Amino acid sequence: MAQYILFDLDGTLTDSGPGIIEAVLYALERMGRPEPDVEKVCRTFIGPPLTVSFSSLYGFTPEQCQQAIAYFREDYNDKGIYNNRPYDGIPELLRDLKAAGKTLAVATSKPYQLAERVLEHFDLRQYFDLVCGGSMDETRNQKDLIIQDALEALSVTDLSQAVMVGDRNLDVLGAHKNGLRCIGILYGGYGTREELEEAKADWIAADPAEVGRILLG
Repeated sequence: MAQYILFDLDGTLTDSGPGIIEAVLYALERMGRPEPDVEKVCRTFIGPPLTVSFSSLYGFTPEQCQQAIAYFREDYNDKGIYNNRPYDGIPELLRDLKAAGKTLAVATSKPYQLAERVLEHFDLRQYFDLVCGGSMDETRNQKDLIIQDALEALSVTDLSQAVMVGDRNLDVLGAHKNGLRCIGILYGGYGTREELEEAKADWIAADPAEVGRILLG
């Protein structure tokens, strides 16, 4: 099986939903667009870049998106970031992959600095050879570009030796755009089987143990 394993972060390694949702609701309130439907926020904001979600769901202009993101950071960067936890079985999965000699990377649209803080806080950083994330101003956050950055940094030349693991269609589509196969995961609670099947995920795993069985054969 593949030597290089790229993981999404939010909704794949950690359940960051509560902190993100809280910060989004705060930002929308500050923008004068209070959102009573928490479930809608949950479905839309966990995974995709903030600019994509704010613009597609609320019709925000680029300038309004930047202001909403600034409000989001007020709540999230010091408080919401830690309203989060690794999914059960993730530390064990990462340990087993490293013990098998795999090269692990994080490829997330989350700003790089915040991704590093989350991984360090939950003692997961030790397992990863590389962390690739977006920019703090969200100007470079497209998943396919983040995956491309990770592949280049790892000097991957044989794409059959790399696999992406993620919970949303953007993970699958970004992987396929770079010529990678992708394992779609269901245990995160944000992406759905229908979403992953429509994006043509190469495998769909119900829990971290199943991810391990796919990757370790």
